[in-house]
Amino acid sequence: MKLRLYALVLACLLISVSACRPTDQSTARDKPQILRLGMVPFETGEELLKDMQPLIDVIEKGMQMEVHATVAGDYTGVVEAFKNDQLDVAFLSPAAYVLAAQEAGVRVILKSVRDNNAYYYGAIIAHRDSGINTLQDLKGKTFAFGDPISTSGHIFARKMMLEANLNPETDLEKYIYAGSHDATILAVLNRKVDAGATYSDDKEAKSTSWSRFLDAKDQDKIKLITVTEPIPSDTICVSKDFSPELTERLRKTIMDFTSSPEGHALVKKLYKFDEYASATDTDYKSVREGFAAAGIDLKETLRKKAN
Repeated sequence: MKLRLYALVLACLLISVSACRPTDQSTARDKPQILRLGMVPFETGEELLKDMQPLIDVIEKGMQMEVHATVAGDYTGVVEAFKNDQLDVAFLSPAAYVLAAQEAGVRVILKSVRDNNAYYYGAIIAHRDSGINTLQDLKGKTFAFGDPISTSGHIFARKMMLEANLNPETDLEKYIYAGSHDATILAVLNRKVDAGATYSDDKEAKSTSWSRFLDAKDQDKIKLITVTEPIPSDTICVSKDFSPELTERLRKTIMDFTSSPEGHALVKKLYKFDEYASATDTDYKSVREGFAAAGIDLKETLRKKAN
């Protein structure tokens, strides 16, 4: 009798555990313990992770999750990571977002804001002693773009050149892809190329990429030639499978922090902008148009980079 009673109790326990297991697994999927965060390399990976760490710490605390942050080898690397379900969240440039939205269903949730403006500019720069003063002076010169999917470092710079009847393929002596903004700036500074494409937060070059990456002495060796039309600002995006609950918690965590005096001061000091605001896909219509005007096919660009 005791043996039969023991067997009955054991069977009930096994049935109970089995019945609970799917619910436990579902909960684990809905509330992951690790947030996989990716970034595009607008500067070298080590420096980027160092600069972003204060904001990563805020995200960890607000989301109550461990953040695993990685910097992709190039802009399309982030897109591939989203396609392969290797990322939950990413800080993306406008062009990288447009590509990721098309290829991986990524959703934009936030955009950076500077001086109440959610945009910035592409900038064409040259060495102060280069003799280059206008776009037309670039004819026959060497030039550095950033990454092929860099919004300011390639897409809008190429678009502006073409609109000025300056074809990079035929009018430049040669051009290279430096890979990141700091690499482009150093190439111009050290006269590896005559000019290059990077970014500026304003038309007057009061807040620029070269002022961020160079000391005062070297900044004076760089001059601004011209800027592009306004570009929608950088984004924070989530994967297509990131739950609405976690998406809203992430949005609130970042917006609450950057709107606080402490958070505002931190992002102003480290990232040169003021706060994050809610964003939608329609905010980036001009970037899609920029790809088309520059003659760049999104799918073909991604295929070439993957190969």
